[in-house]
Parts: sequence; structure tokens; C-alpha cells
Amino acid sequence: MLRSSPGKDHKKNSPLKSQGIIKDSAKERCCFTDPQIDRIRYCFPANTIFKSFDPTALSDYASETWIAFPVTPFTIGYTYPFPAFTQSFFSLTGIFYIQAMPMVWRVLITLERIIEQHGIDLGMSELSEMYDLVSHGSHRYLLKHKPGEEHPIFKATKNDTNWKRRFFFVRRDSIPDGKDLPSKWTTHGRIEDP
Repeated sequence: MLRSSPGKDHKKNSPLKSQGIIKDSAKERCCFTDPQIDRIRYCFPANTIFKSFDPTALSDYASETWIAFPVTPFTIGYTYPFPAFTQSFFSLTGIFYIQAMPMVWRVLITLERIIEQHGIDLGMSELSEMYDLVSHGSHRYLLKHKPGEEHPIFKATKNDTNWKRRFFFVRRDSIPDGKDLPSKWTTHGRIEDP
């Protein structure tokens, strides 16, 4: 695995900048360390460059060089680049990967598996018939089932301990489509019909 070095190519290792969206920042500093990143590196292409652990980093830090990833998708079976349905969700909603609460990732991977195993054609229209995308504080988002309906996917809403603090940064130019990924958190995510 490649790591950035503070002494080399200062321009590429520019500091991360907080957007000031996280209000209780002391409780949301990064706790996902380099040895933990080493255990999920296989989820990324071989030449991916990960930023060294920084315990002062916040998940709303952003730059043109680095992008934050939550740990959740990689612990439930995702690899990067994400499959088409999942990538469509993030492209259409405009939210940063780190803004999606763990339940969003569980719903998306369940639907990805249904698509893959049963060949069912699902898109954002079908997703928007089942769920509304709503903010849950600090511009993080979850999928809320439609009023009067039961949750379509069981156990998707279980709580994840410390999920806000479990994230890491990847250098944009070391991953496919990294330069095209959002560089700021959105404050108005929504599922749009195509």
C-alpha cells in the first residue's frame, strides 16, 4: 500500500480543510488508524494512496487532493469503485460518501445483491418509491421508508457504534473517477427521479 509522505511533494499533500459543518467536532475526530486501514486496503485498487492517520481530522475535512471514505461500506462487502446502482445513488443525490449514514449503505448493498442475483432492473425511480432521503443532523443522510409502509429491508436501521469517527482519506488522483467526486458536503441531498 502506498502512503503519502509529508516531506515529499508538498503540493499533493496539501492540508485538509474543514467545512465547519460538524458542530460537535471534538466527539467526531478520526479514530480509524493506519493498521485498521491496512486491513481494508484490498477493497481499493492496488495503487491507491491513503493519507496517514491524523487523530485531529474530521469527516467534513475536504480538499481537491483528498476525499473521505466511511469505513462502513467496506466492512459490509463493498469494494471501490462502487457498483452502478450505488454510484447512481450518490451521483443523483449529490451527497458525499461520508454523509451517508450506515443504514444507507446497508440498503444499497442489499439492493445491489438483489440486482446481481435476480437480474431485477432497479433504478432511482424504484428507490424513491420506497424511501425518502432525509437529513439526520450535521447534514448526514438516511433513507426513511415512506409513511404508512413498513421498512422494505429488515435490520437496515440497526445502530452502529462510533460510525461517525470511523473514516479515512484517499488521494483523489489515485482512484478511478476520484477527481470527479464531490469536494464539499452537500446540504440539500435528495433522491431525484431520472
